Amino acid sequence: MEFFCYHRDRPDSLKLRHELLEDHWSYMDGYASQLIARGPTLADDGETPTGSAHMVDLPDPAAARAFAFDEPGYQAGAYRDVLLRRWRNLLGRTMWDFPGGRADGNRYLVLGLGSGRPADLLVPPDQDELIAYGPLLSDDGTTWLGTTALVRAPDPDAARAVLTSDRYADIEVHNWEFGGRR
Repeated sequence: MEFFCYHRDRPDSLKLRHELLEDHWSYMDGYASQLIARGPTLADDGETPTGSAHMVDLPDPAAARAFAFDEPGYQAGAYRDVLLRRWRNLLGRTMWDFPGGRADGNRYLVLGLGSGRPADLLVPPDQDELIAYGPLLSDDGTTWLGTTALVRAPDPDAARAVLTSDRYADIEVHNWEFGGRR
């Protein structure tokens, strides 16, 4: 089962995040074979972390909750909240398989939260710029709750355009970069 996990930073937690960086990476190393994508979201300056996004393949919702809530930053109080949802990897690949590589262009996390009739259940035609893409689902996988994507785009508006805007209660666009050890 695939899951999307987004830890959003607590205000003024930057120092704590830096102190816990090696602990965070070591923790994620334990999930290396299960990670589909990972990386920090960043403020408009492109440098200051605002959160940590992970797409991971785990056996069940209980394992996903353990993944999210045993993470060292969460345990130490670095995050203000955690969004954890079932997710379906419509691209069938990991971020490391993205043909665009790690470095060129601007990258974004696009998070569309919705309810009602599902939207964007098919991969958009221009998938060359998609790093990861798929629907957010209820724990049992039957109810559509939104869509999330990691995308390379020239700007936030172009990233937002990967989703059908009038079908979501809210669409968030965050600067994002490939995570892990450099």
